[in-house]
Order: sequence, then C-alpha cells, then structure tokens
Amino acid sequence: MDTLGTTLKESRKSLGFTLIDVQSETGISNAYLSQLENDKIKSPSVNILSKLSSMYRVSLKDLLAKANLIDREKAKEEEVNFSFAQQVAFRSEDLTVEERDHVLKYLEFLKTQKKT
Repeated sequence: MDTLGTTLKESRKSLGFTLIDVQSETGISNAYLSQLENDKIKSPSVNILSKLSSMYRVSLKDLLAKANLIDREKAKEEEVNFSFAQQVAFRSEDLTVEERDHVLKYLEFLKTQKKT
C-alpha cells in the first residue's frame, strides 16, 4: 500500500514538478515537502493536503485517508460511488428528460430488488 509520502512524491514527479516548483506555487517550503514525501510528517493539515491535491491532481479524500485524517475504507467506498456517478452523468448527457426519468426509475427498481 502506498504511503502518503510515496503518493505525493510519485504524483509530483509524474507531473514534472520539482520541490522548488511546488514551493513557488503553494507557499509550502521545500523542506516541509521533502519531509512529507519521506513520511517523516504523518499528519499534515487539511489545508496543506488541499493545496497539494489541487496542484498534483490527486483526490483530496485519498490524501486525507493516507494521512489517517479520514477512514480509508469509507473513503474508498465514497470514491467508487463518485466514480460511478461520474460515469452515469457522462453517459446521460444526450438523454431526453423522459429517458432520464426511466433511468432513475430503473435505479429505484434495482434498489427495491436488493432489499428483498
């Protein structure tokens, strides 16, 4: 399992950023960033993770979970649900109002089948 530090370092490098680049963009010192990437700082602030999430294009929930600031299993489940919702939204762009109503009714039908 990737640690917070590993995730941050790999994300930064995959985007071609140096620690100095990140410092310039976020105001977070490169020394602090280095400590984060080497897992010497285990629980940074949400503000720090939010800045890095945005710059690195990484899920904030993933970073929060890896920093043990939120429950990992719940974060994974929510990420799966969000991904599913994104897929449904993408595929429904060209549907008529009536077709969208049918999709919603079908989802409700599936939920009732699950309960029985």
